[in-house]
This record gives sequence, structure tokens and C-alpha cells, in this order.
Amino acid sequence: MTLIATFVALVFVYSLISRSLERTIITAPILFTALGALMSFSPEALNELALDRKDLLLIAELGLVMTLFTDASRVRPHMLKGETNLPVRLLSTGMLLTIALGVLAAMVVVRSLTWWEAGILAAILAPTDAGLGQAIVSSPRVPRRIRQALNVEAGLNDGLSVPFLMFFIALAEVRETAAGGSVLTRFLLEQLGYGTLVGVGVGLLGGWLLGLARRKEWMAEPFAQLGVVALPIGCVLLSEATGASMFIAAFVAGLAAQAGFSEVGKHSVEFTEDWGQLFNYFVFFLFGLFVTRVWTQFDFAIVAYAVLSLTLIRMVPVALALRGTHLSPASVLFMGWFGPRGLASIVLGLVYLEGETNLPGEPTIKLVVMATVLLSIFAHGLTALPAISRYTRAIATLGDSAPEHETAAADAADAADKASAGGV
Repeated sequence: MTLIATFVALVFVYSLISRSLERTIITAPILFTALGALMSFSPEALNELALDRKDLLLIAELGLVMTLFTDASRVRPHMLKGETNLPVRLLSTGMLLTIALGVLAAMVVVRSLTWWEAGILAAILAPTDAGLGQAIVSSPRVPRRIRQALNVEAGLNDGLSVPFLMFFIALAEVRETAAGGSVLTRFLLEQLGYGTLVGVGVGLLGGWLLGLARRKEWMAEPFAQLGVVALPIGCVLLSEATGASMFIAAFVAGLAAQAGFSEVGKHSVEFTEDWGQLFNYFVFFLFGLFVTRVWTQFDFAIVAYAVLSLTLIRMVPVALALRGTHLSPASVLFMGWFGPRGLASIVLGLVYLEGETNLPGEPTIKLVVMATVLLSIFAHGLTALPAISRYTRAIATLGDSAPEHETAAADAADAADKASAGGV
């Protein structure tokens, strides 16, 4: 109980001083990671960590399932429309180029990985985490269009990276086991195909029942949140029974549930904001404890790739994806830098390791992921407030007609969404 008791005490202390910390460069992920690292001096904590590995993975998997469902349930059609739509560019061209450049960089810098192992690494590190730059996506000083683009990107790229990760794992297993097309067939059919079917079924049926209960006034308001939370949990149970991917099922269910219950995003966000933060802090706390056991193994190649992952591997694809949007160089640089790697990469890395594929490059993948996330926690957390100040000064001379300030259409769409949600 040492780990849990210490974590609960830290959460309580953090709640007391949270408002004061918001005005500093010390973010919650920095604080909980650092405090977790300090726990490495406790032999009792290390023993508990070894004994509870399976339980910790289960917590991480459920957390990612809920995150994927919530992120997908918040997607509105207007967010993904228009040829100059920033989230679409970041999630399509930007993400594909990030994975491709991540693979190439791994083959050049790390060298010990195969192409498919490099693909696994690139897919794990492709998702961004808005939570590490919370000051960015919540600051009124940053143009709303820029904030929304970074927030939507972070909300969806974790779900989109899962099929890439699973695909590269399947290809790596084919190479190592010489199983041929049977492994790929099983992957496509069970993981992707069954996962999609489970998600569509749970999302459509669950959303329709929730919408019906709301219209008939059968459902008390406080229990709407519980009904919504039951959907991703249902995806987990059905996925376990069918061999499907619970992550793909949860993501698809979040999209499908909106067809019958437009308020699904509102209630899932309420739950994650209430309980999701506790999970996030716990993951960073454990990450700090884990990383202290391996950081002496961070060699030059591992650190170099971590730096590249947060700079060129992120910034070049973002710059290419945003061509034609007429955003200022300051905006492109700002969006390129704030692509932090955090919670999704930690959990995807844990899920990959627990799959016990036993690939030769597995130890290297683990170290690179941990080094990249650790660097991101501190680099993006410490630079958030200073970067906002520099960015706002850089765009101060832009007029109201600048692409950065195109908010009228988005505001109108948001108002329409709220009106439709209120009419359900």
C-alpha cells in the first residue's frame, strides 16, 4: 500500500496548491513524475511495483480505452471540414509524415532496429498529449483556431495511431516467426475487423438507447454519465470475448454513439474530467518511478532520437501539412513545437511490452519511448508559459483578417452544436 498511500497524499497536497502552481512553469505532469522518481529510494515501493505489474497494466489499458472513447465522442463534423482545416491537415498529412520520418530517423540514429521495429517505435511516439501543454490549449492569449487545432489533433491521433502500431507489430511477428500471411490475416480480421464491428454495434445500440431514454424522460440526469461510461467498458468485455482490439472498438464506439445520443461527448468529458485526471497523475507518478530504474541506460543514440522526435520529426511534417493555410511562420513554429509526447505513448508502450512479442529490438524501443516522454514532460512543460508570451508578441501585428483569427465560422458551428444538444 506504500505506492497508493503516497500517491493519495500527493494528490491531496497538490489539490491544496493547484491554483498557485498554475501561475508557474511547474505543471502537474512534471510534479508527479518528479515525485514518482523520488519513490525509487523506497524499497517497499519497488517491491510493490514488481508484484502489481498486471494490475498496473489493466489500469493503464482501461484509462486508454476511456480516453479513446471520450476523444472520439467529442468529434463534431464541422471540426473536420474545409480544405484549410488545420486538424485534418495535422491528422492526415502531418501524422503520416511523422510516422514515416520517425521510421527513417530510427533506422539512421538507433540502427539496431529492423524496419518493422522502427515502425512500432514511430507509431508509439506519433500521438501528442495536450495535457502536457495544458496552458497552451486553455490560454485565451493563443488564437482560438490554433488552440482548437492542437487540442483536436491530440484528441484523435492516439486512436488513429493504434492501427499503425498493431500493423507494425504484426509485420514484425511475421518476420521473426515466418508465419507468413496467416498472422496478417488474423490481425486484419480479428483486431481491426472485429474491433470495428464491436465499436459500431456498441456505439449505435448504446447511443440509441441513451437517446431514447432521454427523449422518454426515463433517465435521471446524474445517471446519464454512468450510462455513457458503460459503453467503453462494454467494448472491453466484448473485445476480450471475440479477440478484437478494445482500443479500436472504444474509438469507433465513441464516434458511432453520437448518432443516437448527441450528448455522449458532454457526459464522457464530465467523467474524464472528474476521474480521468486522477488516472493521468497516477500514470505519470508510476512513470517517474519506472524511469529511474533505466535512465542510466540512456546512451547517445537514444537521447538523440528523443530530441529528434520532439523537433524535426514533429516540426517538419507540421510545416509541410500546413502549407497553403497562410499561417505566419511564428504560428507554424509554435504548432510544430507543441506536439508533446505523454500519456498515450506511455500506455501504448506498456500495451506493446505486455504483448510479449519478444522482438530483438524490444529493450531499445522501451528505452527510446521512456527517454522521449521524459524529455517531453519537462521540455514542453517548462516552455509552455514562456512560449505563449513570445508567440503572442510575434503575432501582435497581425490584423483581424489573419488566418490565425478565423473564428467566426467555428463559433457559429459551436453555437449550432450546443443548440442541437439542448434539444435532445
